[in-house]
Amino acid sequence: MPPFHWWRTVFFLIPAISVYTILLGTLSLASSVFERRGYFAHWCARTWSRWILATTGVTVDVVGLERLTPGATYVFVSNHQSIYDIPILFWSLPFQLRIIAKASLGQFPFLGWHLRRTGHMLVNRARPDRKAIFGWGERLIAQGLSLIVFPEGTRSRDGRVARFKGGSFYLALEAGLPVVPISVVGSRHVMLKGRLATCPGHVRLVVHDPIETRGMAGTDPREFGARVREILRHEAESDADPGDAAHRRA
Repeated sequence: MPPFHWWRTVFFLIPAISVYTILLGTLSLASSVFERRGYFAHWCARTWSRWILATTGVTVDVVGLERLTPGATYVFVSNHQSIYDIPILFWSLPFQLRIIAKASLGQFPFLGWHLRRTGHMLVNRARPDRKAIFGWGERLIAQGLSLIVFPEGTRSRDGRVARFKGGSFYLALEAGLPVVPISVVGSRHVMLKGRLATCPGHVRLVVHDPIETRGMAGTDPREFGARVREILRHEAESDADPGDAAHRRA
């Protein structure tokens, strides 16, 4: 017989989150007709995030927000433990946040419309447009927006931080935007990868010092990504599952 949290997830959380998504997604899309910067849409995303965390029973302790300047433009770089990382970050960071998504998602009804109309960045990963990237950096600064990226490209099963993909840092380096490493600790226990069961839990979010990138255009993004990974890795792996020595040194 499935455990309690499976029943709770399937018959309570999924229906509740579906209602939140339909309600706030509709408000977000409607607002994009009048407000193309996406500020109200971001309020919808933060409200959606807060409702999901509260309904699931997830609390978040944020450390280091005093290191950031309110209203500034940052590229937030986070490890990725759970599908709950996005609501955790959207609710916990008091900035106008946008994400990078595959250009193909822009063709999907509702989701694609939302991404296109509310200021999110859609890119062709196979053929990135250098000119568009420069324009996006200028737009982030002009509109007071910040970006969230997950350079691992997938969620961790054991809490360890995989190698970062260099392409995630290209925009920040070319546009000279400060990069803020963020360590997410404990979110994987809320919903383990590959498991249809969500549990209440406590998550710790550590905001590290911003890294200035002005004058670093042309820097190898893979080397820069390895540097950022080392900054957030110690905190992010503080509750990782035990592994062999080779994995710990990777």
